[in-house]
Amino acid sequence: MTGPNDSDLKTTPSHRMRRGILVGGAATLASGLLAGAQWFNIAGEIAEGDLSAPDAAQAAAAGDVILIDIRRPDEWARTGIGIDAVPIDMRVADFTDRLLEVTQGRTDFPVALICARGVRSAKLALQLEAAGFSKVIDVPEGMLGSGAGPGWIKRGLPVNRDVPFAEG
Repeated sequence: MTGPNDSDLKTTPSHRMRRGILVGGAATLASGLLAGAQWFNIAGEIAEGDLSAPDAAQAAAAGDVILIDIRRPDEWARTGIGIDAVPIDMRVADFTDRLLEVTQGRTDFPVALICARGVRSAKLALQLEAAGFSKVIDVPEGMLGSGAGPGWIKRGLPVNRDVPFAEG
């Protein structure tokens, strides 16, 4: 019986459509994995000048740094904030003004930033340095953990749940 040879099958419209679906699915999967890796900051690390969650807790308790939790109020409500941390939602228009109130107008006082997984805190640290703050410290493992470490919560560090969550 005669039939199409293998090279003819590879050029049929249905074969091209299946190949397109597979390639599109693989691209979607790859972009999803990349987005997930970025969200969970799996490549995060504690670089020179950064603090681990326990070190940030100790430095804040000693008054050596001001620890700023830059997450959203709904995130604070879910987990609480680290003891000795000051909650300032990074999205508020007057973030810098609020930070200056906390530092009593000093841009040279050490400020440690913590978010969920270290992604937002790293970006905001760069922005604050560009705005003239000279001692901005990142806590890259965040409250929930990242590649830099298990995070504040999993380490069992104390949290404060008595925070005015309605305010940013």
